[in-house]
Amino acid sequence: MDYSNLPNDPDHPVGTSPWQSSPQPNLQNFGPSEQGSTPSSPLAKHSTPYADGSLPNSEDGSGNERPERRQQRMEDNSGSAEDSSTEGGPGRTQGPLLNGEGYQGQPYQQQQRPENPQPNRPHPGTPYQQQQTRSGIPSRYHTGARTNQRQNLPQYKLQAKITGLERTGRKDPILRFDVHTNLPKFRTTQFRDVGRTHSEFAKLADHLISANPEAFVPALPPSLTSAGVGTAEDEARVKASMQRWLNYVCGNDVLMRDEEMVFFVESDSGYSPVIRMKQPATGVRRKVIKQFAPPPDDTPELHDARPIVKQFYLGTMETGQKVDKVVKCRRGKFARIKIRAMLIESITALGLAESDLGVKIGQMHVQETHPGLAGAYRKLGKIIQTTGDYHAAQGTAEATTLGDPLNYHSSDALIVKETLTNRHILLRDLLSAQQATRSKLAAADRLKSSSSVRREKVDEAISALDEAKSHETYLGNKTQRVTANLLHEKRRWFPRTAADLRTSIREYVHREIEAERRTLATLESVRPDVRNIDASGGLSSPSDDTQDEYGI
Repeated sequence: MDYSNLPNDPDHPVGTSPWQSSPQPNLQNFGPSEQGSTPSSPLAKHSTPYADGSLPNSEDGSGNERPERRQQRMEDNSGSAEDSSTEGGPGRTQGPLLNGEGYQGQPYQQQQRPENPQPNRPHPGTPYQQQQTRSGIPSRYHTGARTNQRQNLPQYKLQAKITGLERTGRKDPILRFDVHTNLPKFRTTQFRDVGRTHSEFAKLADHLISANPEAFVPALPPSLTSAGVGTAEDEARVKASMQRWLNYVCGNDVLMRDEEMVFFVESDSGYSPVIRMKQPATGVRRKVIKQFAPPPDDTPELHDARPIVKQFYLGTMETGQKVDKVVKCRRGKFARIKIRAMLIESITALGLAESDLGVKIGQMHVQETHPGLAGAYRKLGKIIQTTGDYHAAQGTAEATTLGDPLNYHSSDALIVKETLTNRHILLRDLLSAQQATRSKLAAADRLKSSSSVRREKVDEAISALDEAKSHETYLGNKTQRVTANLLHEKRRWFPRTAADLRTSIREYVHREIEAERRTLATLESVRPDVRNIDASGGLSSPSDDTQDEYGI
């Protein structure tokens, strides 16, 4: 059949389908013919848009459709339009939706789906697909889903889990952990049973602090706790604290991409930093810089954060020192003081003092002739010794639950304070670079206005100006990156530190309540022995007024 003589639809002159002149349900004949050339049929060979494939029988020799066949096809299309728009199976109508006025003007490629088509897939973003999406018709090839998948970039992650702690006496412990990651820098996605000593973790932490001025690297927890080396509580606390440190470092977008993280995980024989970074200013220069006023800062949130962090650092350090003194007084420590060539040894401990007192009271029952009083001395001495042991254990609990967290947060706040100081140093360097650029530009202007200009001086001035501008641009970009990341880090550090310290104080209060209840219950256990000293109930007084005064 020759399709070159078929008319175009005047309502859609831009259509490319030869079937745009198909009859509408409210029309009884074809639209008016117009001259124009149309492309070849998009249908595959031996395929037909009609369900029964009776194209030769439905047309006469001139290519016009017979009236009875046209009427029958209109009735079939009107009855199956709703089903074909929802099912969308092979050989059913996909696109056309009927309304009271006729078709919606979609091309024939969207109205009919042949039995075995070999269509050209529309490229995402073409007018064909945009028109199909706007009209509410489901996409045939689901190109939008693939576009969204391409837009969803992979979320990189680095996860580490502590699996064991190997300790030999007071030597440097070895921590075992597993690593899972999808970062492309690693040679594989999983690493099993990686072993690193605590000192190697300290090297990694020092490198991360020096190499990443835009991140708050948390302080590395100590390898020992006040609970005592070799105890179950000590091992559990060390593993939990190191797990929290790894979770933060591996979850930070800046720290997880550091090159040293790859070397730390993949190294087969120990770890030592490959890239050694230093602080921007150390020693006397750093102390001198801190004496000056802070540079102008356009970020008041970070400008106000440093004094707060400094006060928190000093407060936690002082409080931790006082808690350590209280713990030493509770647990017991021999203090050796040398005064004028005389060595004086004293015991400043509540627990040891109570234990010594209990021993002496228990020895009094030997010379006591009264049997009831002798039994009370013996029982009371044991109770006081037990109370001294409880106070020593209470001191250990105070050091573990309150002293260690305070010391750790003091170290962590010091790192945060020094990181903010590094940003101030960076701001000073940026101001110096801007001043140098202005001076180079002024020198170039003076050179332009000079009467005698030498080529060597011009080249030197241009080179110096370009170098100054390049250095200023580098410092400006670095300052913006550091400021933006530190703002995010600061907003995370304050709530995290407050939550950790709140948890430590809650645990300390619970342990203190348990210790005091246990001590009170122990002292209450000696009451029957005191009452059974004599027939009067023990500790009897000559007068009833004295008994009422003491409540006995």
